[in-house]
Amino acid sequence: MTPRRQFSITSGGIFDIDKLEKEIAQLETQTTRPDFWGQPEKAQQILKVLNSKKEKLDDWKECYSITQDAKIMLDMAVEENDQKILSELEEESKKIEARAKDLELKGLLSNPEDTKNAILTIHPGAGGTESHDWAQMLMRLYTRWCERRGYKNEIMDLLPGEEAGIKSVTFEITGPYAYGFLKSESGVHRLVRISPFDASGRRHTSFASVFVLPEIDEEGEIEIDPNDLRIDTFRASGAGGQHVNRTDSAVRITHNPTGIVVSCQNERSQHKNKANAMKILKARLYQRRLEEENARRQKLEDSKTEIAWGNQIRSYVFHPYNMVKDHRTDHETGNVQRVMDGEIDDFIYAFLLQSPELQKA
Repeated sequence: MTPRRQFSITSGGIFDIDKLEKEIAQLETQTTRPDFWGQPEKAQQILKVLNSKKEKLDDWKECYSITQDAKIMLDMAVEENDQKILSELEEESKKIEARAKDLELKGLLSNPEDTKNAILTIHPGAGGTESHDWAQMLMRLYTRWCERRGYKNEIMDLLPGEEAGIKSVTFEITGPYAYGFLKSESGVHRLVRISPFDASGRRHTSFASVFVLPEIDEEGEIEIDPNDLRIDTFRASGAGGQHVNRTDSAVRITHNPTGIVVSCQNERSQHKNKANAMKILKARLYQRRLEEENARRQKLEDSKTEIAWGNQIRSYVFHPYNMVKDHRTDHETGNVQRVMDGEIDDFIYAFLLQSPELQKA
C-alpha cells in the first residue's frame, strides 16, 4: 500500500497531496459529462475551481519533490560527514521553508474573492504635511511588497500633498491572491518618529488609513444599471501639466441607489479616468454585497473609523526605539527598515493564522 503523501514544514498544518488529487479527479469527471455545458455559468465556475486546485497541486508537488531530494542529500552528507554539503543544505532549507510558507499562506485563503487582484487606497489622517508624508511612505512600502512578490501595481488615482507626501492614492495590484494577502492591511496605521519637518526635532505621531478591495473583472459578477449613475467631469488638480489642468479630464461617478461616490483624475484621458472609476465602483459594490451576504466578515464601513489614536491596527515606531507591532495579532519586529522595504509577509501570515476559516478547520 502506497503511503499517503502529506507535507508539513511550518506551523500552518499538514498539506494532504493525495486528498487534493482525489478532489481534482472528481471535478474532472464532472467536466466529461455530456450535459456539462448545459449550464454555462456553473460549468465556468467548476473549471475555475479545477484550475485553481491543479495549480495548487503542481506547486505543492514541486515543493514536496525538492524537499524529498534534500532529505536524501542530507542522509548522504551525514553518513559521509560532508560539511560542505551540510552548509549548502542549510541554505537550501531556508529557501524551501520560505516557499512552503508562501504556499501555506495561499492555503489559508479559502474565500472566492481571495484569488482576485486588489485595489488599495491610502488616506492620510489629520496632521497636514506629517500625515501626508506618512501616507507616501506607506505607498512606497506596498510598492516594494509588490516588487518582491512579482506583482504589477499601477496608480489609478493620485492626489499630491501641497508641501510633501500625498493627500490620497489608489492603485491596482495585479497578481495571484493579491486581495487575499492584502486584506489584512485594511485599517489605520500609526507612525511615531522624530519629524523631518519640525525644526525643533520633536517627536510626532501620524496616522494613515489603508482600504483594500477585491477587483471585479468578470462580466455579470456585478451588474450596474447606467440609469443608476451620475457622472460628472471636472478639471483635475495638482501635478499633471497644462493638459490635465485645462481640460475636464477628471471623472466623478455617483451610484445613486447606494450613495457610493468614486473619482479618478490621474490619467490625462477622460475615458481612462472613467474606466478606472468604474473599476473602483464595481469593487466597492462587490465588497458591499459580500458584507450583506456574510455578516461575520468585517464590514468595510466599520473599518472606516476615525484615523487617529486608539483605532490603529499597526504601529511603526522609529523613536525612541525601533519596533513595528500589529495590535490584532501581537506580532512584532525590531527591524523597522525591513518592514518599510516591503517585507510584511510575517504580519500577513500571523493575521491569516487567526482567521475564522482556519479556527474552524
